[in-house]
Amino acid sequence: MDADATRGRVLLEESRESVVVLDAYDRVIGASRRARQSIDGLREGARIPEGLLSGDAGIIPLVVPYDVDGRRERLVYLSRGGDLTAYEELRTGFTAAVSHELRTPLARLLSLLELASLPGEDVPGLVEQARGEVGQIRELIDEVLFLSELESGSRVVSLGAVAVLPELEAVALEFEERAGRAGVALAVEGDAGIALEIRPRMLRVVAQNLAENAIRYAGPGATFVLAVEREGDEVTLRGTDDGVGVDETELGRLFERFFRADRARASRGTGLGLAIVKHIVTQAGGTVDARGGRGAGLEIRCAFPAPAGR
Repeated sequence: MDADATRGRVLLEESRESVVVLDAYDRVIGASRRARQSIDGLREGARIPEGLLSGDAGIIPLVVPYDVDGRRERLVYLSRGGDLTAYEELRTGFTAAVSHELRTPLARLLSLLELASLPGEDVPGLVEQARGEVGQIRELIDEVLFLSELESGSRVVSLGAVAVLPELEAVALEFEERAGRAGVALAVEGDAGIALEIRPRMLRVVAQNLAENAIRYAGPGATFVLAVEREGDEVTLRGTDDGVGVDETELGRLFERFFRADRARASRGTGLGLAIVKHIVTQAGGTVDARGGRGAGLEIRCAFPAPAGR
């Protein structure tokens, strides 16, 4: 029974939908993270906010009644009228963007293969370049699939607490050689006692994408620092570099899929790394933002709720 209750709590908490559990008197017994984040006034033990069950608040309820130990309860799915249309528009745009991003490496690959068939060409060198294009295509497909799994909810982001600093140190060690080739120095800072309620794999993905972004775009001579600190009720993970930075007008767009700032447009990056960071952080109940400016470096700040009792 305890195992079933734990599974039930995890399923409710990690639901991609806004889901609320009510008792017979419309009091909130439990709610998914998405419901708590998107619905004002939703508190466990209090009555559900006025208008949510009637649809007057612009939210459409789907009510599923059931009995538990003789008690009447209801599972309520809450969605906005435009959610489905918005989702379809997003899916169509995402498909078009993926198709566009795949065309460039595929065109380069075809050109290399055609060159390799001509007499006098450096075939081994062209084959090596072709391998690089195949790697670029593979990286794009892997990141698209990973982002899709995050959005579908098939990858659970939060499940238990994990010490942050060891994961950041492991990522810095992993990227040390690559950063050296790019002329970027890596450093890690923070308190070893700080923990987050996030799966270690997801924490590493966040740190890896922050480090990779700096290595690709900060420029030779830059220093990139992964740092974690406790700030009141939040744990803040920062990825900061003192490199070339981006225009302040572009900071808000860095987390869009496939968006690349001017200097990054010639890069072989997929344009999905920071979108993945944002998705993981928000699914873990946190927020993410970018700070900096042209010539002033770049800071990506990920703020998570601190684990209770830590």
